[in-house]
Amino acid sequence: MNNFSQYVSFIWSIAEILRDSFKRSKYQDVILPLTVLRRIDCVLQPSKEKVLLTNAKLKGKLENLAPQLRKASGYAFYNTSRYDFEKLLGDAPNLAANLRNYINGFSDNMREVLEKFDFDNTIAKLDEAGLLFLVLERFKNIDLHPDVVDNHTMGSVFEELIRKFNEALNENPGEHFTPRDVIHLMVDLVLSQDRDMLKRNHIVRKVFDPAAGSGGMVTIAKDRIIAINPNAEVYLFGQEVNPETYAMCKSDLYMKSPDGRDADNIAFGSTLSNDKHSDKQFDYMLTNPPYGKEWKMDQDKVEAEADKGFAGRFGAGLPRISDGQLLFLQHMLGRMVAAKDGGSRIGIVMNGSPLFTGDAGSGESEIRRWILENDWLEAIVALPEQLFYNTGIATYVWVLTNRKEKRRRGQVQLIDATDLWTPMRKSLGDKRREIAADHIKQIADIHAAFADSERSKIFPTTAFGFRKITVERPLRLNFQASPERIARLKGERAFIALAESKKKNARERLAEEAEGRKQQEKILVRLSALPGDLFKERAAFEKVLDRDLRGLRDLEGLQVKLTAPLRKAILSAVSERDETAAICCDADGNPEPDPELRDTENVPLGEDVQVFFDREVKPHVSDAWINTAVRDLKDGEVGRVGYEINFNRYFYKYQPPRLLAEIEQDIKTLEKEILEMLREVAG
Repeated sequence: MNNFSQYVSFIWSIAEILRDSFKRSKYQDVILPLTVLRRIDCVLQPSKEKVLLTNAKLKGKLENLAPQLRKASGYAFYNTSRYDFEKLLGDAPNLAANLRNYINGFSDNMREVLEKFDFDNTIAKLDEAGLLFLVLERFKNIDLHPDVVDNHTMGSVFEELIRKFNEALNENPGEHFTPRDVIHLMVDLVLSQDRDMLKRNHIVRKVFDPAAGSGGMVTIAKDRIIAINPNAEVYLFGQEVNPETYAMCKSDLYMKSPDGRDADNIAFGSTLSNDKHSDKQFDYMLTNPPYGKEWKMDQDKVEAEADKGFAGRFGAGLPRISDGQLLFLQHMLGRMVAAKDGGSRIGIVMNGSPLFTGDAGSGESEIRRWILENDWLEAIVALPEQLFYNTGIATYVWVLTNRKEKRRRGQVQLIDATDLWTPMRKSLGDKRREIAADHIKQIADIHAAFADSERSKIFPTTAFGFRKITVERPLRLNFQASPERIARLKGERAFIALAESKKKNARERLAEEAEGRKQQEKILVRLSALPGDLFKERAAFEKVLDRDLRGLRDLEGLQVKLTAPLRKAILSAVSERDETAAICCDADGNPEPDPELRDTENVPLGEDVQVFFDREVKPHVSDAWINTAVRDLKDGEVGRVGYEINFNRYFYKYQPPRLLAEIEQDIKTLEKEILEMLREVAG
């Protein structure tokens, strides 16, 4: 085997053994932990005897054997069981018990990782089905030592296995990992401006991923920093909520770092509701948060933290419950090193939703506002479609920092890289394209150049902001006490309420409801007696209404009280909008707005609202006015401030429609082909 696809095929073929005894959804419970276990077994094999001898020699003599056993194994973990895959298969009758003994022989740190697979139950099921020996024998025949399968290839193997499992279950593998080409681009964009700085002596850097998955982001970032400066000290940190991918990430890092420090810095749990690195700041942060995933499980704690304002991580605002991408971005911005202490750089890949979802004043818009008004957004790169394993949608890399170069301050660079891709020789799920190394370099060069071009546009941060003003138009109604309009009153809530009772006593309730029906009938009769003329002034109709309905009484002395809600219901029922009618005014003589004619306008930030209104609105609707009561909650000015980034608007290329003659010719050709096909069918 010489490439990752061959390893994937071999490991995946083991699932065929499970077909009759395990549901397809349970294959990963067997395959993933045994893949990890076999790789660990291969890693520890050369030092196995040395560890056993050390353990036998020092057991009972030292209170803590762990340091000596780690030294003997050459890693931050070890195994003191006499078993390995070879010896396990030599005692088939006791295989299940011996396998448990083998797993229990691992050091505490590695055993904690393996427990995330809940493998003990799987051992029992395999043993009961008579499959344990067969499966272990197949795994014994594959060498997964890092010298044979390097860490990069092994990461790809793990990720492809996860993709296959989740594809079979119609689940979302994008929650777990990111294609390597996308990661390489993100790392280049985040590190590109720091190359000279990273070459200095005694460089120490901390790299963090709050949705670590299988660890690809942080490990590739570390490799790139070490390539720039082999003497740099790079510490990796992360957090992952999925137990299987957490276990794979952590076990892989234990094998990469002899002291185990990077693996120890990967925490388990939800970053949003249980931040395990709340006391730290990081120099570089990269992540691919889950797209369009609800954060209901984290809702209570996230909202409680948001209530703290900027004393917590989510002070800028909360996105809609169906998508938590911008929560991860806020979290990362909250973990930046202060600019005076060197600052931080961030790379995050998201779908299009965080660019424009949410109107002015919404959580999403307020988060964008906070980012842009703090001048943290450096660049956004639009990626090609069909790059990810689970989705073909458009995605974007955001690059953010609190230490912008002087030339970039107050500016944002948008880069269109949607056509910089090459087709894959073999598709992997929805991934049919990849960003080749020369394309990555081209994008990085465009970013570094920071110049306007066909692919690159530079805008001031305020270019994405606007004030959403509310435009009102006057309410114009005519009134008529016609049978059709009077009949509408029966559907008005205040009129219906006349015949409703909340009394608990049945007799009293029925009596009150009967009295209410009499009131309803009396009102309808009196309204029917009103003049049937069409009134185009509300005041004139109200005068007639008040005169004729004042002190309604029937023969039994029943009095109807014309309350404000009832009066409003009558006016609503007998009125209709009429552009030729007089304007309805309030008690102070001011025009009343018509809710159905209410509209909004987005005024670019920096432009005077009244000047915009007089130029863009007033010439078309002369009776309109700005509702000055609708103001921004932060600056108190007229209109709510909003921010959005519409990529298509900035990179739109007009394509003229085809000539009618060409379309007509195509139609004729198709008609001819259809007729020929019909003749063949008819014989």
